[in-house]
Amino acid sequence: MDKSEEILKEIEKKAEKQFLPIVGPDKGKILAEKVREIQPRTVLEVGTLIGYSAILIGRELPKDSLIITIEIHKDEAKIAERNISRAQMSAKVKIISGDAKKRIPELEGSFDFVFIDAEKTEYYKYLKLAEEKIHKGTVIIADNAGIFAEQMEDYLNYVRKSGKYKSTYVKVGQDGMEISTKL
Repeated sequence: MDKSEEILKEIEKKAEKQFLPIVGPDKGKILAEKVREIQPRTVLEVGTLIGYSAILIGRELPKDSLIITIEIHKDEAKIAERNISRAQMSAKVKIISGDAKKRIPELEGSFDFVFIDAEKTEYYKYLKLAEEKIHKGTVIIADNAGIFAEQMEDYLNYVRKSGKYKSTYVKVGQDGMEISTKL
């Protein structure tokens, strides 16, 4: 078992004992497959928590890739930093502590892949702020699009009906993910 796999398992065990809303192994498998399929160079993650999905994504990326992940809670960002460092991934991960609604507009460059797993009622705002930093073909995955569909209604309506995205809901257990590609 490589170091990143070991850290993921450790986080999964911790999540079972205390409430930690990580993406988990089932949805994580879909996330990892999508990353492997598109091989993004630049990734934006909104909602780091303690680094589980950043590790999951990062271990699928080539050495010259960059993940920028934003976490609103400083303590969780510090734990994420430790977990990501211990996972010894080849992808470079930059953790930004702060409110994504303030931090996304400050980011430079563009993103090939976006993973949103933060405050559900804010998904639409996060995407709108990131839109000028994404391009045709960028894949956006929004977690919890099943159990929190009501809180994410504006986001889901936008990616499904705006004509700017090709979007599909993927059911996983009791929940699911909305996978959208920028047209």
